[in-house]
Parts: sequence; C-alpha cells; structure tokens
Amino acid sequence: MLDVVLASVGLLAALPIWLAIVVAIRLDSPGGALFVQDRVGVHGRRFRFYKFRSMYADAEHRVGELQSSNEVSGPVFKMRVDPRVTRVGNVLRRTSLDELPQLLNVLKGEMSLVGPRPPLPKEVELYRPSDTMRLSVKPGLTCLWQIGGRSTIGFDEWMELDREYIRRMSLRVDLTILLRTVWAVLSCRGAY
Repeated sequence: MLDVVLASVGLLAALPIWLAIVVAIRLDSPGGALFVQDRVGVHGRRFRFYKFRSMYADAEHRVGELQSSNEVSGPVFKMRVDPRVTRVGNVLRRTSLDELPQLLNVLKGEMSLVGPRPPLPKEVELYRPSDTMRLSVKPGLTCLWQIGGRSTIGFDEWMELDREYIRRMSLRVDLTILLRTVWAVLSCRGAY
C-alpha cells in the first residue's frame, strides 16, 4: 500500500518534469519517448518494463558489436561511455530521471519502490542457483546496489547486496534505502 501511495504522489509531482523530458527526447533523436522492454519479476513472471528512452532507436541491435567493451562481469552489459546513448539520454541516466516511468510499474503492482532491480530474461537464463533468490520478491525501483555505487559494483557483489536485502527486508530497511536513494541520485555516483 505504501508503494502505491508514494508512487502516486511521485507521479503527480513529477508530471511537469515528465512533459519536459518527453519534449527533450523527441527533439534530440528520432523515436518514441518511452522504452518498453520485457523484464522478469517476482516468481519469474515477465512484465513490460518502462523507462524514458536514453539510447538511439537501434541500440538493442548494436549490443553484439559492443560486447567486447562490456565493463561488468556476469550476464549484465554496461559501458561507461556507450555510443548508443543520446545527449539527452546521458543527462537522464546520470540523474536517474530515465527511471521515472517505472512508477507506472509500481502502480500496476509489477514492481515495488524497493527491491532487486528487474533483470532481463536473457540474464536470468545465466543465473547461478544462488542468484535466483532475487526472483522471490518484487523487483524494485531502487535497491542496495543503487545506493552502494551502481555501475561501479561488480555482478557478484550486486547479487550479494540483493541477497542481503532479501534477508533483511523490513519497512525500516526500505525507508532507509529510499532516503539514501535521494542522495545517490543527487550525487550521480555510479550512474551511467
């Protein structure tokens, strides 16, 4: 219930920002303002995941040619300087504003405000047995990984942070993570 209330308030408060972001994305590069992708949620259920589009429209098709530049271990793909990211997308990613549409996923009950980040189906296929614990709870908009350094953290440490969160889950832990997320977003630490 707290998720729905906070997501509703956040959605209404951010509406003017949403409109500005949509205009900026449309002026910056061809394509729609929203990026929709299949992700894996609680108990392995797939859902449509929303973000503001931060990359050029052909970005998904270019992963193969850039695979050798992946800077993260494990099944995740990340690059500090990714040529697929647009100018506006760079700002959105550094400020985490590209994540705002996930408030819709929270309102739909597919995500929580706090929980492990929702993985791609192809990432789940490469999970070790210990990694599947992440799928026992709703994925979240923020988590220990995001407040602990985001993209500066390796895959194994990321998975351990998610397991730690699941072991310690409580309203107090969630509120602490939400408050620390504000600082992480404002500092832009580890965002790319």
